[in-house]
Formats: sequence, C-alpha cells, structure tokens
Amino acid sequence: MLNFLPAPIIGAIAAVAIFFNTLFWCLLLYVVAVFKLLVPVPIWRARCTKAAIWLAEAWISGNSAWMRLTQRTEWRVYGLDGLRTDEWYLVISNHQSWVDIFVLQHVFNKRIPFLKFFLKQELIWVPVIGLAWWALDFPFMKRYSREQVARRPELRGKDLETTRKACERFKTTPVSVMNFLEGTRITPAKHSRQQSPYQHLLKPKAGGIGFVLGAMGDQIDTMLDVTIIYPQGIPDAWAFLRGEVKEIEVIIEKRPIPTPFLNQDYQNNDDFREEFQGWVRELWLEKDMLLDQQLAAVPD
Repeated sequence: MLNFLPAPIIGAIAAVAIFFNTLFWCLLLYVVAVFKLLVPVPIWRARCTKAAIWLAEAWISGNSAWMRLTQRTEWRVYGLDGLRTDEWYLVISNHQSWVDIFVLQHVFNKRIPFLKFFLKQELIWVPVIGLAWWALDFPFMKRYSREQVARRPELRGKDLETTRKACERFKTTPVSVMNFLEGTRITPAKHSRQQSPYQHLLKPKAGGIGFVLGAMGDQIDTMLDVTIIYPQGIPDAWAFLRGEVKEIEVIIEKRPIPTPFLNQDYQNNDDFREEFQGWVRELWLEKDMLLDQQLAAVPD
C-alpha cells in the first residue's frame, strides 16, 4: 500500500511501527507476567499463560500488518496444508538473516502452536525479557558438561531428568519447539572458517534437537523441516524494513521423527549420538541440495 514511497521513508515507517507495536503488546504481556508471578495457583497460571500467548500472537499479527502495509514482497510458501494448532511440532530451519525470525513468525502464526525454543536456565534471570519468556512458558533447560559429569558422576542424566519435569506441562498443552541447527547466521567468513561441506549451509549442531527429543519424545513425533530462500540474495534487517526484499520462498516439509530417536540420552549415549548426528547430516545434505536447486532456477 505504501510501497510507492522512497525506501528510506518506508524503512522509517516500518521501524516506528515495530517500536510501537512491540511497546504496546509488551506492556500488556508484563502485566500478565506479574499476575502470573504473584498468584502461584496452577489453574490461574495456566490461564495467564494462555493470555500471554494470545498477546504474543497479536504482536506477530501486528508485525504482519505493517509488513503488508509497507512491503511489496512476493511470498511463495509451500507445505502449510495439514498443519494444526492442536499438535506438537519440532521446527528446524536454515538461518541466514535476522529476517528469518519475521519470516517464521509470519508464516506459522496461528497455524501451529506458538513457536518456542529451549533456553538455558540461567536466562530466566535476565531483566525484563526473562520474565516475558517465563510468562510465555518457554522451556528452560539445565545442562551439565561432560567435564562436570566426570567430576561428579551422580549428575549423569540429571539435566535430562530436570528438563523432562519442566516439560510435563506440555503433555496436555500443544507446543512448537524451534531450533536453528546451525546455531548462528551463515556468512561467507563463518562458512570458510568451518570448512563447511555444504554449499549454502553451515554445519548442523545436532545436540539441541537431540536434547529436545530426549526431554519431550513422548509429545513430539513430527518435525517441520523449513527451508527459507531469498532468491535475490540474503537481506539484512534494514533492507527488509526498507521494502527491498522482493521475493521470499519458504518450503515446509513435514517429516516423522524415527521412533528410536525419541526419549534418548543424547549426551551420555555415544552410540545413539553418532547415529543421530548421521541422520541430521543427511537432512542437511537434502536441504543443501534443495537450496541449490531453487537458487539455480532464479533468472540472472
């Protein structure tokens, strides 16, 4: 609608829209978070969580609104059929830009349960944002390193046990757990430093989703394998706000998670870890081939 304006003005309008949209919904979210904190009654807290998620989804809808207002992006999204808000999903994706977050939220909002990701337990104490994560029921995990377990053998398996207990509330509440397997955004420097065997991807880190499936294998048995493609090249956030991203392609593949990979101890079971890493590498090889195929089809 406003895409006829010069790019710097579009960027300024989008930035202001993000600021006020975020400020408005976050203030309401903090009110809910405080009420949830002050009244430690399970039924009340469950209702507060639902209210917090509703507010978060409204924030995402607000972001989608300013995107429609200021952008002229052609969205090509494949694989949304059959997705439900009453299912449990593990969502993985390649990671190229901060724009990926907007893309995933825009595509999945109200089509699957609100996207969450596992956080280190220490992050709950981060001022302001830690309270918001807690209000939204983001799962917090506690992990012990191999060195810690070697020094104190009684810790073996305790991190998984603790996280499973923390995830018990998700047995009756559908959730989507998000993970960027590369752990960081791809850049030419990172790709070269890693000596990545993939043309368009960094090496995947299997530990995160191995831990998720170990803690939540009773609930999650379906994976949404997302490939985000920017045909004109990877944009930065400012280019996106300025309306300079003309095409975005999102391919969603719904995959069953092999039963032997559920409820395992990724950190302490060497045989399982090796087999699981091999499976993840195969997924990443397929994703790299898909990216190569789709980008090769882009006109020069």
